[in-house]
Amino acid sequence: MTTDTDGPEDGLAEAFQAVTRRLRHRTREALAPWDVTPGQSRALGTLIRHGELRLSALAEHLRIAPRSATEVVDDLERRGLVRRRPDPADRRATLVAPTEEGTHTGAALRAARRAAAEQLFGALPPTDRAELTRILGTLRD
Repeated sequence: MTTDTDGPEDGLAEAFQAVTRRLRHRTREALAPWDVTPGQSRALGTLIRHGELRLSALAEHLRIAPRSATEVVDDLERRGLVRRRPDPADRRATLVAPTEEGTHTGAALRAARRAAAEQLFGALPPTDRAELTRILGTLRD
C-alpha cells in the first residue's frame, strides 16, 4: 500500500527487494540438489577463482566474520569439497583449497546459479539486460 508521502524511491526500493528475494529463492532451489547453502556455494566459488587462501582472506572476500568462514569451511571440508593445511609461512594460519571434487561441484553450482538467474532475467530483452547490468554495476561500485 502506498501513501501520499511515498516517493519514487520507495517503489524502487520495494521492487528491488522483491527481485532480490525472488533471485535468492530461485538460487536456493537451484542449489538444493547438492544440499549446499548459497554461502557455501559462494565460499567454494571464491576458492576456485582465487586458489588456496588463508581463512582470514576467505572471510574478507566473502565479507563475513572469520568465525563464520570457519563454520562454512568446516561444512565444506566434512563433505570433501575443500581441504585445509597449515600455512608454511605462518604456523598459526590455515590455508584452504578446493579438492578435485570441490572443483567439479563448484562448476555445477555455478551453472545452476547461472540458470536460476537466466530464469529470472531471461524475460528481459537483451538491451534491457545490458542496461540493468550497467546500472547495477554502478550501484555496486
